[in-house]
Amino acid sequence: MLRFLYVIFMNLFRAPYMIPKMRYQANHPEKYSELKRYNLVRHAITLMKRSGRIHTRSYGEENLPEEAGYVMYPNHQGKYDALGIMISHKEPCSFVMDKKKSHTLLVSEIVDLVQGKRMDIHDVRQAMTVINEVSHEVKGGRKYIVFPEGGYEFNNKNILGDFKPGSFKCAVKAKAPIVPVALIDSYKVFNSFSFGKVTTQVHFLKPLYYEEYKGLKTVDIAEIVKQRISEVMAQYSFTKLL
Repeated sequence: MLRFLYVIFMNLFRAPYMIPKMRYQANHPEKYSELKRYNLVRHAITLMKRSGRIHTRSYGEENLPEEAGYVMYPNHQGKYDALGIMISHKEPCSFVMDKKKSHTLLVSEIVDLVQGKRMDIHDVRQAMTVINEVSHEVKGGRKYIVFPEGGYEFNNKNILGDFKPGSFKCAVKAKAPIVPVALIDSYKVFNSFSFGKVTTQVHFLKPLYYEEYKGLKTVDIAEIVKQRISEVMAQYSFTKLL
């Protein structure tokens, strides 16, 4: 939390320029391409990383499907998770987030720039509408980030929570590739008591294609994705002990 406040403070002088620019481009997608708006988001993330002494290493970009849309399913650790993925993912992608948390300054601009989805986790009908919209857009070639854990624990120490099977419905409906993403030490950025230099990791794992999961229930898909992420995190923990 200290780092989050520090990053905000260190970038206050940029706010009068950056926030209006981000808001204008978000409000006028007809004037700015998806790539243009996405690169503005990545620029904002880069500024935050520099001022906050945040480093992010990415692995497995070669695993990302080259054609059509897909859904990335990462573990959830904190406020930096989607930012860490987007700074590592060169092609435009979007994400789904909790509606209540999506209307703060800068967060709102980022959500709107990438045309993200705001989900009301307490409204089943609205949540289903979001799932259907994501599914339709993924069919059309867009890439999305969906957090199957839903929420996260503060200072969670790289511990995985339960994966909600329902979060995989958008990929199943779209018959799209499912890309497990392992996030390591992402919680240290804005959701821990750490304040020194921090290095996070983003691992894009081998995708699960529709032909592989079409006969499975979403609860089984959730378990497979969680297991693949768990294996990477366990390997990281073991390496730290050596």
